[in-house]
Amino acid sequence: MKIAEVSEQYGLSSDTLRYYERIGLIQPVHRTESGIRDYNELDLRRVDFIKCMRSAGLPVEVRPSKLEEKF
Repeated sequence: MKIAEVSEQYGLSSDTLRYYERIGLIQPVHRTESGIRDYNELDLRRVDFIKCMRSAGLPVEVRPSKLEEKF
C-alpha cells in the first residue's frame, strides 16, 4: 500500500508517517524499485498501534523498543 493510501486510511499525513519511520516508531518501510514506500500488513498494524497509543495520550517519545515487545 502506498503512503498516500495509508495516510488516507489512518487519517495521518504523509509527513507524519515519514516522521514515525525516521524516529524508529515504524521499521524502515520496503520500497519499490522506483523508491516508493510500499507498506505491508505488519507496517499497517504498527501504524494502527501507534495511532491507538497516541489517541490514548502516549507521547511519541516512547522508545521503539517498547513497541517491538508488542509485535
